Amino acid sequence: MQAILTRVRDLLRLIVTGHAGEVWLAVTQRVYSNAASVGLRRDLAVPFPAPTAKAPITIRPLLPGDQLEFLDVHQPGLSDTQVSGRLGQQRLLQSGIQTCHVATNGAGRVCYMQWLIAPSENARVRAFFGNLYPWLRSDEALLEGAYTPEEYRGQGIMTGAMAQIAERGRVLEARWVITFVDEGNAASLKGCERAGFTPYVRRREAFRLFVRRVTFTPLATVPTGRTGTRPTGRTGAV
Repeated sequence: MQAILTRVRDLLRLIVTGHAGEVWLAVTQRVYSNAASVGLRRDLAVPFPAPTAKAPITIRPLLPGDQLEFLDVHQPGLSDTQVSGRLGQQRLLQSGIQTCHVATNGAGRVCYMQWLIAPSENARVRAFFGNLYPWLRSDEALLEGAYTPEEYRGQGIMTGAMAQIAERGRVLEARWVITFVDEGNAASLKGCERAGFTPYVRRREAFRLFVRRVTFTPLATVPTGRTGTRPTGRTGAV
């Protein structure tokens, strides 16, 4: 219930700040829509060299004093999509889900953030996201909430940071680290595969009058180059 109230509050904030277009999109999607995502996973038992960003980055947990001014929704000139994305990150920060990791650059500024979620957080994940993700098993961890501030995009930070954050799944005694990407997001799919992740499942979401149905279908795979497998019939990826 708290997650729903927080989302409603953010929709109202979008209206008040002149970004009603994103509200209309969110409502119409929940009345009737279909969406598909690719689930990818990385086997931590298989060594994988993390790609490097264009500039050195350091990975660590988010600290209370970290400056996250890039999530300010009152910055002038923001698009509806930018405001909605920043509000989504704020909701996740307030959800109590552990643990958010960040990448910092040479100046110590946060240039990427993403959660590495342990099975102990299953209840919180279900309360916040509903049935959007499978219940994590004892040997799994979930990567969620990837966000690169606009000024740092296009520098290869996501791929390098994601690979290094995934490695920290070993501390959680995870063998598999999983993540999900919209099927049409070719750039993020490529980034995940460069970070050592292999497609293994397709997630389908169907909204009908605000009721969401989610199904997971294992992917048939065929050999490919770098990451070992590629789903047959996958759309929206290169």
